[in-house]
Amino acid sequence: MVVAAAIGNRRTVQPDGNNCSLDAVDICLLRALLDNARASTAALARRVGLSAPTVTERVRRLEAAGVIAGYRVVLSPQMLGLPLMAYIRIRPTTGHWGSIANLAQRTLQVLECHRISGQDGFLIKVQVADVGELEALLDQFVDLGETTTSIVQSSPVPPRGVALPGRGLVQGRRFVRDGETVAGHTEEPLGVR
Repeated sequence: MVVAAAIGNRRTVQPDGNNCSLDAVDICLLRALLDNARASTAALARRVGLSAPTVTERVRRLEAAGVIAGYRVVLSPQMLGLPLMAYIRIRPTTGHWGSIANLAQRTLQVLECHRISGQDGFLIKVQVADVGELEALLDQFVDLGETTTSIVQSSPVPPRGVALPGRGLVQGRRFVRDGETVAGHTEEPLGVR
């Protein structure tokens, strides 16, 4: 959970359980890094209007506080010969909860594995070359529980980072920006009325 507050003219965001206070410049830096994690310090400094040493220190502080958890390279599964993505829901049989998690961890085609609520106990995201490889993968899990598989046809919303506080496009709500109430669409909702 994120708590937003206004202190004088400085808006801050305090992640729960974290001693890191985020201001508008931090949010702008995070957005810039989400746009391009390989951006140079000089480019980041130009974008936020600060010196490169100040930007370097802010990024280090965000990393040390755990706000920035890491940097990743995003690969194209299609270009690697793995065009088929699927989600597998598994309803574990008695005594196989740990076995499913262990197998998912050891299986290279598994991109994500989540313990979930509801009738199914696990949701697993896989990336494979074809239906034959998917079938062979399912055969590994079938003795551990009941599986239900959904093949992804398209992704209208591709993977993206978490929404940063203080910005978004929201329709039909009122927000306060610089002391002025703004109805309808807005780009910087920090205070909701």
